[in-house]
Amino acid sequence: MNKDIPQLVQDFLDGDPKAFETLVDRFKRKIYSLAFQVLGNHLDADEVVQETFVRVYRKREELKDVKYFSSFIIRIATNYSIDLLRKRRGHSGMPDDSASLPGGIQLDLARRVATPSEDFEKKRLMEEVYRALEQLPPRQKLTAILHDVEGYSKAEIARTFDCPEATVRSNLHIARTKIKKILKQRLKSKE
Repeated sequence: MNKDIPQLVQDFLDGDPKAFETLVDRFKRKIYSLAFQVLGNHLDADEVVQETFVRVYRKREELKDVKYFSSFIIRIATNYSIDLLRKRRGHSGMPDDSASLPGGIQLDLARRVATPSEDFEKKRLMEEVYRALEQLPPRQKLTAILHDVEGYSKAEIARTFDCPEATVRSNLHIARTKIKKILKQRLKSKE
């Protein structure tokens, strides 16, 4: 089934179960990646993926008025991720090993072979970035992850959050400023 997204959505609305399966296949990795970046663990990311598709299925009548399915599904996933983040605030921590770091960070760490001391410094810096992200409010954290890690444009993020693009730019600027400040303080205190 090599159909475009609007046609798959229409087929799903018309009752084709294969269309829904194809939508799940096309979006599950993207949603998992986003959820893992936000929540930092596999179990919660899996829960977000599952719950997102359950909610899409339940809200299928709303899809008739949806112009951008990808923004619709990402909005559901981000809202559920924020809910989980709020529930566990105060119970989160840095992953114990680099294998549980988000995929983008693992990829960055694996791009070139470095000396053990370079590896240590790079890992330490990535852990500090991850800790800094954890201190941001959910909207700023998600905006930074969606834009800087996942590669979404500001326009796509604005559609996802149903807000003006200026709000996305503002959240991104504030998030980056806070991360820089946090990193500067942390790295200075460790010297």
